[in-house]
Amino acid sequence: MEPFSKVTSKITPFDKANVDTDQIIPKQFLKLITKSGFGKFLFYDWRFDQNGNPKNDFVLNNPVYQNSQILVTNENFGCGSSREHAVWALKDFGFRVIIAPSFADIFFSNCFKNGVLPIILDVTQVEKLLKVQDSVELDLNSQKITFGNESITFEIDSHRKTRLLEGLDDIDLTLKENKNIENFENNSNIIPIF
Repeated sequence: MEPFSKVTSKITPFDKANVDTDQIIPKQFLKLITKSGFGKFLFYDWRFDQNGNPKNDFVLNNPVYQNSQILVTNENFGCGSSREHAVWALKDFGFRVIIAPSFADIFFSNCFKNGVLPIILDVTQVEKLLKVQDSVELDLNSQKITFGNESITFEIDSHRKTRLLEGLDDIDLTLKENKNIENFENNSNIIPIF
């Protein structure tokens, strides 16, 4: 996983509540066998018409937000099924940060496991960020979002913060303990069964 430190980007304002994982990545696109390639299907039913043509009125089709790495949305983002593909699609599209007043629990956890930073802010702060036109700087070390002369601080669990800063997924965390695992195996009275 790529280490996460700072992101400087325009915000993509996505003022929708209760966005479920089937809208983030519709079920018909879950056939890929890797974590990449899902970005082109992100919000497919909202981004494209029945002929596959981009809808001009959908925010992700606006060239102003091309290459944006920060999605600001509303409460209960990522609800519905627990498909990890939703996070894969957001990340593959280019989003490194998702800011909302609340997230579905499994989606929130899946973000950290895949190097995407989900930030919970109160509704007033989210509404303020939805209106920001210029780029913002998000610094994970200082836990600050800076725009113009203003900044907003955010909370994050210290363990999850370390994982993102060091780019550690679940396997990397286990491998960090490899020496302890080997010591345990070598000094244990456990007889392996084969």
